[in-house]
Amino acid sequence: MEKKHSDIIQECRNEIQLLDNKTKKTVLQEIFSSIDNTTLNGCDSESSVEEFCKTTLAYIIPSLDRGIHVSSICVYPRFVSLVKKKIRGSGIGVASVAGGFPAGQTPLSVKLAEIKYAVDQGSDEIDFVINRGDFLLKKYDAVANEVSEAKKVCGSDVKLKVIIETGELHTPDNIYKASMIFLESGADFIKTSTGKIPVGATPEAVYYMLSALKEFKKNTKKQVGFKAAGGISDISDAMLYYFMTKKILNLNIVSNQDFRIGTSRLTGQIFKYLTNQ
Repeated sequence: MEKKHSDIIQECRNEIQLLDNKTKKTVLQEIFSSIDNTTLNGCDSESSVEEFCKTTLAYIIPSLDRGIHVSSICVYPRFVSLVKKKIRGSGIGVASVAGGFPAGQTPLSVKLAEIKYAVDQGSDEIDFVINRGDFLLKKYDAVANEVSEAKKVCGSDVKLKVIIETGELHTPDNIYKASMIFLESGADFIKTSTGKIPVGATPEAVYYMLSALKEFKKNTKKQVGFKAAGGISDISDAMLYYFMTKKILNLNIVSNQDFRIGTSRLTGQIFKYLTNQ
């Protein structure tokens, strides 16, 4: 009998409770390396983003073979070139929200122009939010086309992370269907939320997104990444999503090619844990 989503979630919680200190530290290193350290405030400015870059660089943890650091810094498009300059040589990537973030209600031509701008400025990844209104009206071809056109602008070198905004899709069936549509449309990652609505990532939504990823991988043999974002400010939540990803996708090792966490608050907490500060 297939397990219920609540059983899988509880199994992962139980695994976390049983971790010894050494294993927990290893898990948190992997989570730390999968963070998209994010500043997406309406009051962001060149000076605040510069300071954010300094803080992120200060979070690099020395190690024997390489520094342990976050996966990327995620900003609005106008700050991409600034971030690129400030973190050059660090190994940290640059991600940008683009394409009518966070509402997704911008005309497609404008969305694509904004994506192209961010890519031209040097963004390594684009976080692109779907038009939930069209999806809920069952205009599936339209929303699928937006994603496929966005991926064309990104090309093969720039990752496209498609935000489905699970808190506005209302049902597990919608979350699963949206995930499958955008996986089939060329997404390199699927992502839970913009973080700009009251309901962000939840264990239930994550379960249905990961289930779609599992089915997509079974059908295509292609591994696509998962990103949890929206209200993630507690280490236990990040660990839960990490273990759910590992269990549902049957991964021996979870890397930042498979898994991301979008956060602005969790980075410092994990850094302090790993460095005992």
